[in-house]
Amino acid sequence: MGRIIISENVSLDGVVQDPTGEEGFDRGGWFLRIGDKDREAWAGLELDEALRADALLLGRRSDEWFAARWLSRTGQWADRLNSLPKYVVSSTIQEPRWSNSTTFRGRVLKGDVVDEVSRLKQGVDGDIVVYASTPLVPTLIEHDLVDQLRLVVFPVVLGAGERLFGEISDKKPMHLIDTRAVGDDLVLLTYRPARDTRA
Repeated sequence: MGRIIISENVSLDGVVQDPTGEEGFDRGGWFLRIGDKDREAWAGLELDEALRADALLLGRRSDEWFAARWLSRTGQWADRLNSLPKYVVSSTIQEPRWSNSTTFRGRVLKGDVVDEVSRLKQGVDGDIVVYASTPLVPTLIEHDLVDQLRLVVFPVVLGAGERLFGEISDKKPMHLIDTRAVGDDLVLLTYRPARDTRA
């Protein structure tokens, strides 16, 4: 059975909006303000996660964003991300864009998100990683479909912007299972839902 892993970069106050400054958010670009040592350590962390992933689960906008940036790249990290099976939650597209004729193994999940993701977890062994896809994350959390949260916290308070979790109907207790310094100023926090006794 697969595990849904939410993997996100967040500000100290939980903002995920416009990390690279390309969306026009006046406080965007916060991801780019880290030093070289932090960027290198972050990239190593992300490569390791990609190598351990068995599939990616994305929303339509995230699929488009990653496709525009990663399909033309080469190297171990790019090759791994481009070759992973991708499952995209969307009611408007026919097939994921983050793929090409040699690496496409994904499909679009068009039905009820909760049912589709539950079936996906039954059909994929290993880690199914969710990058970005902030409209999707609250739905997954709300319906107890998340097995682990991995948050890389960036050393900035934005004070405004779209936050990762959005609104859910009730609190969702989490257990901290790991903390790790990443470079000089970043921290990886890993949580599992309190309902789950697995590490």
